[in-house]
Amino acid sequence: QVQLVESGGGLVQPGGSLRLSCTASRAFDVMRWHRQTPGNARELVAAYNYAGNINYGDSVKGRFTISRNNAKNTTYLQMNSLKPEDTAVYYCSAVEWLNSYWGQGTQVTVSS
Repeated sequence: QVQLVESGGGLVQPGGSLRLSCTASRAFDVMRWHRQTPGNARELVAAYNYAGNINYGDSVKGRFTISRNNAKNTTYLQMNSLKPEDTAVYYCSAVEWLNSYWGQGTQVTVSS
C-alpha cells in the first residue's frame, strides 16, 4: 500500500519561507505538489513529471522550488516570499500509469 506523508506546514508571516516535505513509501518518477482552499479546486503548484521535467504554477514561479532526495523517496517544496494568498492545504501526489496517490495534506497559513 502506497503512503505519502507531508510535513512542514505551519504559520508564517508574509515574506517568510517554509519548506514542505513529502515522503513516499516507495520511489515514483512523477511527484507533484498541489494546494487547495475551501470551495476551490486543487491547484497544481509544482511537479516532477516524466523524463525529469519540472513545472510550476504561474502564481508561484520564481518563489517556489521543487526538489527531491531519491535515496529518501522524499520530495520537497521550498516556498519563499510567501503571500497571504498562498494560504492553503498543500498536498503531494505520486502518479504511476493511471494511478494517483495522495497524502493527507499539510496546512500553510501566511498571515501577520
